[in-house]
Amino acid sequence: MIRTTLLTLAALLLTTLPCPGLPAQETPESLLLKATEARREAQSLSLRAAAAFDRRGGEHFIAGRVKESVADFDMAVKLDPNREPWHWRRGISYYYVGEFEKGRKQFEGYQTVDSSDVENATWRYLCMAKTVGTAAASKAILKIGDDRRVPMRQIYDLYAGKLKPEEVLKAARAGKPSPPALNMRLFYAHLYLGLYYEAAGKEELARKHLYKAADDHRIGHYMWDVAHVHANILRSKEKKKK
Repeated sequence: MIRTTLLTLAALLLTTLPCPGLPAQETPESLLLKATEARREAQSLSLRAAAAFDRRGGEHFIAGRVKESVADFDMAVKLDPNREPWHWRRGISYYYVGEFEKGRKQFEGYQTVDSSDVENATWRYLCMAKTVGTAAASKAILKIGDDRRVPMRQIYDLYAGKLKPEEVLKAARAGKPSPPALNMRLFYAHLYLGLYYEAAGKEELARKHLYKAADDHRIGHYMWDVAHVHANILRSKEKKKK
């Protein structure tokens, strides 16, 4: 369709407009080729720019510049719309700048590409809890498939109102996991317990678990950066109160 349209336009221009300076070798086909090459180069540059904005957005977030991360993530998606449903990091940034409705929609979009991620359901819950309350957020929690990471199933059931917080930590410590595996389990347990308590307005318990996730159970993943940023926000608020 595009090739036919461009070819028709080029032919029309050549036959209806005077082109005294047009080199003899220029034909509708050659003009179409140049236009196609220019379009391909523009697409390549757009994708490269999107990747650069996306990378800088993550760096902004890790450094605590959350508003700047949102701007860069938005630009990355604008330049490469295919990124949009996958961009759970943008959803987290939306949460931290108070754009809860945008965050909810972002996590609902991610559900279309990965329906087995408990974390996606919890972050949508957290966004909804800010606008409609925890009871409604729990009732409307996304349906999640088989997330085999321990203790994700227990975290999901906690947010769905089917489990007590202590059961999450119990599941994290169950069996005989290796020290690195136990560290990762406890990180996620404390992170999502902290976020759960914060949504429920239990600030002291929230701080306890979020500090523990950030300070005692570091892992090599963006989610640890999230915990670290959150802990810094909480500590900053505590200093202002003193």
